[in-house]
Amino acid sequence: MKTSLRTKIVLLLSISLFLFGILSVFISYNIYIDTTISQNKILGKGIAKLVASTIDPNMVNEYLKNGEKAEGYLRTKIRLHNIQKSTPNIKFVYVYKILADGCHVVFDIDTNDIQGEAPGTIIPFDKAFTKYIPTLLTGGTIDPVISDEKYGWLLTTYVPVHDDMGVCQCYAAVDISMDWIRIQANNYLEKLAIIFFAIFIVLLITSIILSNSKIIIPINKMVTATNMFVYDNKYSLEKSLEWMRHINIKTGDEIENLYLAVSKMASDSVVYIDDIKKKNDAISAMQNAFILTLADMIESRDKNTGQHIRKTAEYVKIILQALKDQGIYKEEITDEFMKNVIKSAPLHDIGKINVPDAILNKPGKLTDEEFTLMKSHSSVGGEIISHIIDVVPDSDYLSEAKNLATYHHEKWNGSGYPAGLSKEDIPLSARVMAVADVFDALVSNRSYKKGFPYEKALAIIVEERETHFDPKIVDAFLAAKEEVLRVADQFKRMEDPQGDETSHSL
Repeated sequence: MKTSLRTKIVLLLSISLFLFGILSVFISYNIYIDTTISQNKILGKGIAKLVASTIDPNMVNEYLKNGEKAEGYLRTKIRLHNIQKSTPNIKFVYVYKILADGCHVVFDIDTNDIQGEAPGTIIPFDKAFTKYIPTLLTGGTIDPVISDEKYGWLLTTYVPVHDDMGVCQCYAAVDISMDWIRIQANNYLEKLAIIFFAIFIVLLITSIILSNSKIIIPINKMVTATNMFVYDNKYSLEKSLEWMRHINIKTGDEIENLYLAVSKMASDSVVYIDDIKKKNDAISAMQNAFILTLADMIESRDKNTGQHIRKTAEYVKIILQALKDQGIYKEEITDEFMKNVIKSAPLHDIGKINVPDAILNKPGKLTDEEFTLMKSHSSVGGEIISHIIDVVPDSDYLSEAKNLATYHHEKWNGSGYPAGLSKEDIPLSARVMAVADVFDALVSNRSYKKGFPYEKALAIIVEERETHFDPKIVDAFLAAKEEVLRVADQFKRMEDPQGDETSHSL
């Protein structure tokens, strides 16, 4: 109680800075370690996938049996050796066939050109992999594993290698040495400690010299402004920045410099958030371009469909807007849902990449076997998009793309394919696409048929109401038919500029 205000400030500032510094160093150190490990996991997955792409799964058993005498073994080994040499942190590159008795060596690329284990050698499972053995025996996928055992501190990534039948023949594996993280982390910790103590000393000396009202008041102002800072969006940041500038501290010393530094940080934060938004917009545009490019590549193989993906996407957009305007399925049809469905609509026929050109472009009627293969494009499309979701799990629109690709040939009465779903068990996006897809097929010219007049096509849609199509969606489609036919005419003029513009008009 008898100590001076200056002493109180010095003690309080010293203790606060010390505790804050220790906590910051601890958090920063752990963030650094976690970030570095995460980066190495990404690196390990990428390299393991590269290794997996190098292996011929159909030759694995031959490699195990004959080793370097097997055709292509040495060539593959050289490629794996080059991969191992590509990054200094890669300690081991190897390929194992996982069986109940252990890991059967297919390839083993060691560091420093040391000869690895011979093909066919059985290596016991490490303790770190014990809980993953059942998954590995079934050809499943496991997350990267960090272990610190016989071969040092390693991050191990396993990627299954499947043959043409989808059977896991072996695992491509990469061991990344994590020992260097300890060295880097210690250096980082040392720098943090130096920076902290430097700031601590400067502020401590400043607090001793400026222990009067000119110090206390500016600090209180900055504390108030800092506490009011909000980082949740650009608008809040700008308002907080405006308040920070409003206090306008003019002390002519370190306090003013600190204030200016904090203000600059706040100003940079606003710019940074705006930059992030622009980059997110650019990424979104790139995604959209990729979707259309991918869909175009697939559609270009089909000589029958013309502008099918673009027309169906436009019809889907019109139907969704009509449903929203009429308050139909209002719990499901949100702005986000509409955006995701419209964005992913061009991918609904992505599974046709699995259909041979001879069947895809056959001018006559398909045989039963050919039609069965053609129908498989829906399930194949769903599988393709599932694989994309595994790589890009946070893209919401891909879940709707999967629904569209898999279920757009399901029927309201349950007679469709591939799952035989009925009524509202069929995803809403797929029910909308079903109407758009069939309408475009009816009115468009194909090598094996002429497009139907709009009257006949609409009559068929009505006829299939409650059998093929969701009746509510058909009603919304009919309510927006003028817009639908306007789009159909527009594409017709694009496809046949010299043709009769009104030949299909109602």
